[in-house]
Amino acid sequence: MNLFLKGTAAAVLAFTLSGTAMAEEINFGIISTESQQNLKPKWDPLLADFAKATGLDVKPFFASDYAGVIEGMRFGKVQMAWYGNKSAMEAVDRAEGEVFAQTVPSSGEPGYYSLILAPKDSKLNSVEDLLKCDQSLNFGLGDPNSTSGYLVPMTFVFSANKIDPKSCFKNLTNANHETNAMAVVNGQVDAAANNTENLALIEKNQPAAFEKVKVIWKSPLIPSDPLVWRKDLSDDAKAKIRDFFLTYGTDKSKGDVAHEKDVLAGLEWAPFRASSDDQLLPIRVMELTKTIAQIEADASLSDADKKAKVEPLEKQKAEYEAKLKTIQG
Repeated sequence: MNLFLKGTAAAVLAFTLSGTAMAEEINFGIISTESQQNLKPKWDPLLADFAKATGLDVKPFFASDYAGVIEGMRFGKVQMAWYGNKSAMEAVDRAEGEVFAQTVPSSGEPGYYSLILAPKDSKLNSVEDLLKCDQSLNFGLGDPNSTSGYLVPMTFVFSANKIDPKSCFKNLTNANHETNAMAVVNGQVDAAANNTENLALIEKNQPAAFEKVKVIWKSPLIPSDPLVWRKDLSDDAKAKIRDFFLTYGTDKSKGDVAHEKDVLAGLEWAPFRASSDDQLLPIRVMELTKTIAQIEADASLSDADKKAKVEPLEKQKAEYEAKLKTIQG
């Protein structure tokens, strides 16, 4: 009995601090759309409010690429994260992730757009100019787990035209949005993928750089970025997290609403909205569309092999499209 009491006392001591339960730890993953130096001051005020309002032990988690945040969540080092839709899909499929909320652009639009930028004085003015594919141009794609930097241009620009960018360009690089834009500005690439959110930040913070680029392609609408938590978070933590994010900056907030709106403005956002894994359905359709186009363009495969690979993908795509149609009414 004494041994049991000693063990119990030790356990209680390990989980208490001055009579109160120790806060559940939340490592919050932030994808590398920009440098950590630029991202940290924008996120710190939100995460500080998050910790204060919930009593959770909240710490930012940065990685050099999107995969680092996904893998962090997969191995339980990251409990929740801000992702793009493509990286959120990877987190949901491979890292026990679940979408629970969605960012809202400060403009109030339901999403944002992928872009291809070129220097203002460039002879490139369209996708057709870009896709001459004589290996004379240098092109910058986004991080392979980026929605707007990689998946969307791969689907709507390259796969749609049955073009492999690796064989199209002299040099093909992968970088975050900020790095891609600056590479265009500084003449290091002839064109690069970006998005409307990052370009708006450049216009605001680096107007001289903004004046040196032009948009030569704009995508269909992309759903706004999701917030994702690990499914194995406690119900108590989930309730606190959901309540904080879905009331932050609104008249239902228990905090300083004016301050919260200023914090959101720093991130170029309006208050968050509730969401679910269903917001990833358009991204799943894009991913399958890209894969199917790549298979059909693969000269090393016979027609029979192509058919065998494509048929199950087409079936899955049709199921996603049907579900999406039902949700959209």
